[in-house]
Amino acid sequence: MRFSALAASIAFATTLPFQAVAWEEPQRGSQIRNDLMDAMRPHAEAVFGAPVVFVVQELRVEGDVAFGMLKPVRPGGQEIGFDDLGPRYREYEDREYWSGADMQVLYERSGRTWVATHQTFGATDAWWADTQFCPKWHPVILEVCAN
Repeated sequence: MRFSALAASIAFATTLPFQAVAWEEPQRGSQIRNDLMDAMRPHAEAVFGAPVVFVVQELRVEGDVAFGMLKPVRPGGQEIGFDDLGPRYREYEDREYWSGADMQVLYERSGRTWVATHQTFGATDAWWADTQFCPKWHPVILEVCAN
């Protein structure tokens, strides 16, 4: 059964008491938001080629950790499709089952630099919901670490 990562995130978020949410979403145009996108850009460009910008579906930051759900697109908003996959990645994908370019990422700050520590594209499950990520990223994935 296909599992929508965005739907899972929304479902998880709505099960939390409002006061339990400690993370914040950086404002559009803010330095931290730009830094997070810049940390993810080389990963997206390695998969889809340059240039890439992101439509932010969800972005959570608390202290030195962050979580993002991003849709890479071309500047101007042109969709990225299966044919944009680099040859190295296309061999592991099947056009018939292509789930899209959406990316999810767990970040951590190292000094003044944000690092995209765990990331993927086209996930059909909520891989970040694995409790192995809770020790470090619990402030931004509270839904899965609360139990």
